[in-house]
Amino acid sequence: MPDLILHHYAASPFSEKVRLILGWKQHAWRSVEVPRILPKPDVVALTGGYRKTPFLQIGADIYCDTALIGDVLEHIQPEPTLYPAHLRGVSRVFAQWADSTLFWAAMGYNLQPKGAAHLFAGQPPEAAKAFAADRQAMGSGALRLRPGDAASAYRSYLRRIASMVEEHDFLFGMEPCVADFATYHPLWYTREQVPPVADVLNATPAVLEWMDRMKAFGHGVAEPFDSAHAIALARETEPLPPGQNFLVDSAFQDDHGIPLGSRVTISGEAFGPEPTEGELIAATRTHYSLRREDPRAGVVHVHFPRIGYVLRKVEAA
Repeated sequence: MPDLILHHYAASPFSEKVRLILGWKQHAWRSVEVPRILPKPDVVALTGGYRKTPFLQIGADIYCDTALIGDVLEHIQPEPTLYPAHLRGVSRVFAQWADSTLFWAAMGYNLQPKGAAHLFAGQPPEAAKAFAADRQAMGSGALRLRPGDAASAYRSYLRRIASMVEEHDFLFGMEPCVADFATYHPLWYTREQVPPVADVLNATPAVLEWMDRMKAFGHGVAEPFDSAHAIALARETEPLPPGQNFLVDSAFQDDHGIPLGSRVTISGEAFGPEPTEGELIAATRTHYSLRREDPRAGVVHVHFPRIGYVLRKVEAA
């Protein structure tokens, strides 16, 4: 079992998604706390620019985005499975909806004035302003719902989720799949991070019962770890070659006319536009991998899912 290092912070909803998967699979892992907003020098030393939370480090390999992290954790420990054979397609499609459409409706509701006031209670006004400016920069291309519109959508989605978990313990049956973990984390944020607005959940008691079942998985066994030590570990470790790095495929799939070995950037499609630049060493059906070198972290391989990310060739000056 490789050493798993999760770079995250406690109130990050997508981090909760991964923490719960780690608990369900009963992984031991190392916990590196990262800042909520820029600057994030230790993050960028490892990722080269990607600053969304969380990311997973295994030695000198850096895995970005929870969709890809799920694939890595499944490859390392296939049972219990995130992707049951009979749900392999629908569970991924549903998870993508939950991580995007449901998430943004929930956050539009969660960060209404009453929720935001609770989040920053006791902090100076500058903290709320800095957080808002940071997220505005990250989400320049993302659709943002006004609180009223977000509330309407969120209530409808909660009723639909309730209709799924009224019949059985989890969304698609008696065992959870990746769709459950993707659906849980924005609702967790409502319940745990902004309780003054969590009464929206009371209309769907079946959802609350499902959330209790999910929460019971816990977070596995986490050991605090320092970001400086994580960077040193990357510097002292050789990244794994493509095809040996806990990702499910290695065959080259060229959809851009960009050959392997090219200098490229990868950036988020709509949220987190900061690019990571490096040498393209893998472009498969499911993911991209870049080789990059950092003065502090040394040579690292940074991995992204294809879906949700934009690949561009760096043109010579």
